Amino acid sequence: MSDIEAIVIGGSAGALDALLAIVPALPEQVSCPIVIVLHLSPAQPSLVPEILSRVSARTVHEAEDKAPLRDQTIYVAAPNYHLLIERNRSLSLSIDAPVHHSRPAIDVLFESAADAYGPAVAGLVLSGANQDGAEGLCQIRQAGGVAIVQAPATASSPMMPEAAMRRVGPSAHVVRLGDLGAFLARLAGTKVRGGDLLS
Repeated sequence: MSDIEAIVIGGSAGALDALLAIVPALPEQVSCPIVIVLHLSPAQPSLVPEILSRVSARTVHEAEDKAPLRDQTIYVAAPNYHLLIERNRSLSLSIDAPVHHSRPAIDVLFESAADAYGPAVAGLVLSGANQDGAEGLCQIRQAGGVAIVQAPATASSPMMPEAAMRRVGPSAHVVRLGDLGAFLARLAGTKVRGGDLLS
């Protein structure tokens, strides 16, 4: 059994709107770092940290190489760089080849988070129009972490959450957008065994 020590979130088309609903709903007890990958255009700076800062009580940063992960902080992947979590709980940027035609790619973040945190990480796949995140979420689940998927019926682009549901199977928690903030709050300080929440 372990506590959730980090939350990783990935999405593409429609995911920013979902985050604008989730982030303000997170209560203070969700203190662990939150790391986000959205599919971004490599040709221009990201405005996501600024946008999320407007609705978040937490500090929001664009991810920087070698930066240590800190509680009460949201980290957002920079355009054109993969974002990874190292075993020493710091961030790492990579210019390796795109995955699912994307850099940053969700799978890259999720797979590194599974390796760094094992059962102490929760992964969330939001709205999007390809299959990125499905394999990474499966690896989080296989490591004993918590696998969460936005209910496809509440996603503007359901392909990504549907792919994650198929890959992870029935152990994935499928949660409606309006309930995701409260669901993540349940993870704070909650003991987890094999990816299942214990009441």
